[in-house]
Amino acid sequence: MDFDINAALRQLIIQAPPLLFALTVHELAHGYVAYRLGDPTAKNQGRLTMNPLKHLDPWGVLAFVIMKIGWAKPVPVDPRYFKNPRKDMLLVALAGPGSNVLLAIASALLAHLLIALQFLPFFILQPLVAMLAASVWINIMLAVFNCLPIPPLDGSKVLMSLLPPAAAYRFAKLEPFGFLLLLGLFYTGVIGWLIMPIIRFSNTILLG
Repeated sequence: MDFDINAALRQLIIQAPPLLFALTVHELAHGYVAYRLGDPTAKNQGRLTMNPLKHLDPWGVLAFVIMKIGWAKPVPVDPRYFKNPRKDMLLVALAGPGSNVLLAIASALLAHLLIALQFLPFFILQPLVAMLAASVWINIMLAVFNCLPIPPLDGSKVLMSLLPPAAAYRFAKLEPFGFLLLLGLFYTGVIGWLIMPIIRFSNTILLG
């Protein structure tokens, strides 16, 4: 089968804006919740911003283009500023996926509204709805993927906040090997087997 570069470019143009927005909001949510809980690290490093260039990880974007699973540059968090480090780290970790769930719902609602009202010309309505549909899928993917309990994903931070301190400390030692573990699980199909049914089901519920 010949590679259709025009179709690939159209797909990239449709997916790039919602991907950049989703990654930016995800990391901003982490940083903002940490800031509200007393940690100024993200703010001091200029990460409390909607500028996507501050949050992009080139490898994460490339992974999305190739594998349809991506990530951003993690916002720095220093739990020493927190009054209750375990509880507060749990809230910070949940903020990113939670923001993506809200964005997915908002994108779906707006897509349904635009289709129902149809007050825009078709040549504007069609790509806009396609972009919103892509936003639903991308945000669900980010939320579900980041909830996997594999370092350095948000799910690992949630798990460490819930484990007894000694077990959490041992689990944290896996973080240097997390990226290799993720690659291995992806190429063996385990990650797709775990998350794709959830993504497809959620996408169907939101978009119909």
